[in-house]
Amino acid sequence: QLQLVESGGGQVQAGGSLRLSCIASGRTFRQYIMGWFRQAPGKEREFVAAIAWSGINTHYADSVTGRFVISKGNAGSTVHLQMNSLKPEDTAVYYCATSYGSQFPPGQYDYWGQGTQVTVSS
Repeated sequence: QLQLVESGGGQVQAGGSLRLSCIASGRTFRQYIMGWFRQAPGKEREFVAAIAWSGINTHYADSVTGRFVISKGNAGSTVHLQMNSLKPEDTAVYYCATSYGSQFPPGQYDYWGQGTQVTVSS
């Protein structure tokens, strides 16, 4: 079982940047895909970005392509989300998740963090 802890959320003005981080811990000898999701008030949770265990393959939602960059940390169990050119519509709780799925991007995620709030003011 994995435990995921996100950090780096906060409040920023439109056009600014934030960097989210997620650390996975727990006993596992399996490689896993890591992803980011977000949920805005009154809306369903939506996919943001995913990265394969190797760190080579990445996948983004259309709404963040060109603005957000997902990357792996030096330790394979860490993932970052660099968010640039932030917009008020990026305001949401951002969740880190992992998947043991064999396909990329995965259709299902197995473990989730508690989330970190990102607020973008206009």
